[in-house]
Amino acid sequence: MSVTYPVGTNRPTPPPGRSVAPNYGRPTDRNFELKSAIHKKLLTVLNLERVASLPKERLRAEIGRVVERLLEDERVPMTASDQNRIIEEVLDEVLGLGPLEPLLKEPSISDILVNRADKVYIERGGKLAETPVRFRDDAHLMHIIEKIVSQVGRRIDEAQPIVDARLADGSRVNAIIPPLALDGPCLSIRRFGRHVITQDEMIQYKTVMPSMLKFLAACVQCKTTILISGGTGSGKTTTLNALSRFIPEEERIVTIEDTAELQLQQRHVVKFETRPPNLNKEGGINQRALLRTALRMRPDRIIVGECRGAEALDMLQAMNTGVEGSMSTVHANTPKDAFSRLETMVMMADLEIPTRVILQQLASAIKVVVQVTRLQDGTRKIVSIAEVIKAHDDHVELQEVFTFERKGVTDAGKVQGTFRSTGVRPKIMDRLRLSGITLPDSVFTETVNVNL
Repeated sequence: MSVTYPVGTNRPTPPPGRSVAPNYGRPTDRNFELKSAIHKKLLTVLNLERVASLPKERLRAEIGRVVERLLEDERVPMTASDQNRIIEEVLDEVLGLGPLEPLLKEPSISDILVNRADKVYIERGGKLAETPVRFRDDAHLMHIIEKIVSQVGRRIDEAQPIVDARLADGSRVNAIIPPLALDGPCLSIRRFGRHVITQDEMIQYKTVMPSMLKFLAACVQCKTTILISGGTGSGKTTTLNALSRFIPEEERIVTIEDTAELQLQQRHVVKFETRPPNLNKEGGINQRALLRTALRMRPDRIIVGECRGAEALDMLQAMNTGVEGSMSTVHANTPKDAFSRLETMVMMADLEIPTRVILQQLASAIKVVVQVTRLQDGTRKIVSIAEVIKAHDDHVELQEVFTFERKGVTDAGKVQGTFRSTGVRPKIMDRLRLSGITLPDSVFTETVNVNL
């Protein structure tokens, strides 16, 4: 049950340990009604076709004058700051995504989660927090969702109540509405920063220790096929973007994604994105079709944003037929689980391939598995780098080269632990040597403590 606090009173202090979101200026019910009335009047007095062609600053000035006149008509006493805030909020409604605009303008926010019209959460620094942002009602939230999906030529209604879309800045959007969403329309926005994390930043943030990064850089440069495994929000795509920096500039790269998230820095990159089917279940293009197309485009490497289904078979075929050095990500909790998931995905191709053959293909194609994890304090770390040894009848044998051992949590809630080498000299060193890459023995003896 929601609680309404009278205007002018303070909200009660949250219990210790609960994160508090910054105040984004939750409007009062009176302001909601006033803003809604002004918005409706604006739609009747503005020429929307002309509005769309105006520069934003000129449009802001024109809407500001109209709002001032409408406020005078409403005879509402209001300070200049309140009036400016109303103008900004109306502008957000007309030009942007309404109450979400202040959140979208904050680069530190990585996720915006709208559970329902009066429950909006954000993730910042790996931690979730509730915000005071809210929508007027379900119809208001539904209007914003429809605005988002219409911008990418999609629709959402009872016949198609789930939609994946993308904002202009590349943020990934997923929306689900009744009857599937029981509490009203639900919306999630995964933000993607335009800044690709560098190797120095990975070390500074203690995501990885220097010797681990040297080893991964060497693996990428000598065209070793790498699989990045991790849970939702663990930083798989961020890690893939970071490792892609080590791909030589002269190579031709083809990327295949369900939703474009990769930000490769090379010049010779061809980007593919899948297309969902329309309401008649026609016109859909999946990753399998794009993979086959990519093979005809003379790629030096193919990077699949994430393997989710039967395209895993085509990816394996590509990796085993000359497209070495490819990379992909998969949802899994451990490197061993990653191979179990890939095996299941290959079976989804429904070609009745024996398990032994699938495992041999996997072991032949993938040489290194990088496990990424989001820890309880919100930090993301590469917790394991494992080398693929060989396939057995019922599993793929792995040997861990680097690991992160957790040792506890500080009073401030920060995870303590140690990055260390396992002491194993990987067999892939022979491949590195043949490629002219030499790593010192100290790479496999380094230990770094993480005490934040």
